[in-house]
Amino acid sequence: MKTSKSSRKSPIFAAKRSSPVKRRTFLGLAVIGATVAAIWRVTSATDSAHAGVPVTLYKDPQCSCCEGYADYLRSNGFKVNIVPTHDLTILDDKYGIPTDLQPCHISLLAGYVVGGHVPVEVVNRLLAEKPKITGITLPGMPQGSPGMTGQKVAPFTIYVIGKGTPQVYAVV
Repeated sequence: MKTSKSSRKSPIFAAKRSSPVKRRTFLGLAVIGATVAAIWRVTSATDSAHAGVPVTLYKDPQCSCCEGYADYLRSNGFKVNIVPTHDLTILDDKYGIPTDLQPCHISLLAGYVVGGHVPVEVVNRLLAEKPKITGITLPGMPQGSPGMTGQKVAPFTIYVIGKGTPQVYAVV
């Protein structure tokens, strides 16, 4: 359809045209949006490098903080199955966790044991490095750790689970 000169000057046609300033603004916003999206994709890929990894979390049936940790793992892409049990000390013994390093709960994932409220960045490090160990543990129920209430008051020391003298795996 051809347009005549008079229709080009009509208010309807003029409203459809954008000024160079608006076009530049749009292009600038498009570039910024694309940059933010690219950064988000890279960050998401890094954060969820092990997304979808199945986790079996053994916990005391009455412990609610373990539910909080399971939710934390889920929010980081893990697929968590909770198994209530009154036999956590038996599992600690089975996996070689010394009494003074016993965690609140035990998670099994990708061939490793993860005891307690271990931050996901340490779990992801474990899965990426694939060390020849049984697993790692954060003893007790440290305040401010994933799934626990309160503010973090001190660095978390995560230990290697295995034979021999316990070694520090990470301090976060």
